Amino acid sequence: MALILGIESSCDESAAAIIGTDRTIYAHRLQTQEDEHKDYGGVVPEIAARAHAQHITPLIEAALADADMTLNDMDAIAATAGPGLIGGVMVGLVTGKALAMAAGKPLVAVNHLEGHALSPRLVDAELDFPYMLLLVSGGHCQILRVDGVGQYRRLATTIDDAVGEAFDKTAKILGLGYPGGPQVEKLASTGDPKAVPLPRPLLRSTEPHFSFAGLKSAVLRAHQSGDYGDADLAASFQQAVLDCLQDRLEKTLREHGGMKSLVVAGGVASNAAIRAMLKTVAASHGMRFVAPPPWLCTDNAAMIGWAGAERFEAGLTDPLDIAARPRWPLDEHAEKARGAGVKA
Repeated sequence: MALILGIESSCDESAAAIIGTDRTIYAHRLQTQEDEHKDYGGVVPEIAARAHAQHITPLIEAALADADMTLNDMDAIAATAGPGLIGGVMVGLVTGKALAMAAGKPLVAVNHLEGHALSPRLVDAELDFPYMLLLVSGGHCQILRVDGVGQYRRLATTIDDAVGEAFDKTAKILGLGYPGGPQVEKLASTGDPKAVPLPRPLLRSTEPHFSFAGLKSAVLRAHQSGDYGDADLAASFQQAVLDCLQDRLEKTLREHGGMKSLVVAGGVASNAAIRAMLKTVAASHGMRFVAPPPWLCTDNAAMIGWAGAERFEAGLTDPLDIAARPRWPLDEHAEKARGAGVKA
């Protein structure tokens, strides 16, 4: 059994964790930056990078103390190397490099998206490869076939905005504050999901991809009209998202079947309505539905430590001169989607 120190700093969460290859979480420390960014309605990259630099070392020290371990007890150091806000990524990766060099330990440079993709296996020992993954976060919305560690085939992606971004922008339109996703979900629970006629971009399209930019714009126009209450608008927006996700996922499952498990991961995977819909879809296809607990869906160091553990066991370590990457797709061979930006 190996011990991995995981470090996460890709956006606005600074975190450190100690994970065993036996799936034991020995320690996990996380420092949010909600107070630093709430007045801006979103993450300010420069502020985030400075906060990471302030918090990351004390978090690592606290995690080691919680586990009653030292750096010498670790078998490897895993740190997020991208994708993400480059300033924050560099803080965590440089820290990981320094610790690896000082302790003479291997470095594992982890793709943040792989952290999400493998996180369900940390808490579910029965989840075997291959599985179908819906990866939904603030920066990404993709459907992937996961064949193994480092083996990902992208089947669908967003051609414009990610679903998490749409949630956050809807929250900003409604004046709900930051972070927006949980606020929209809470407000939606009190509204009528049929009250506001909103579009379902690419619904029943022959192409596999997602689109949320038009939906986000429609929410803004509906709000500016003054014809609808905020709760009904939030509920109608969330229902439109559910319909789009279900339609695109159903199409992918019809065309790429044969897997036993449907898995969801990423920050938006903590949304209860989305989980309920996915559970129904999985059952209709005779698949097992797997979702990490909500705390493991949002950015955290446990998933980075676990991805590092899986890569370490597979013999996948990295040189100390590896560069941070603001853009880093899981499937680097996937064809670019029509109209898609660099994130896709």
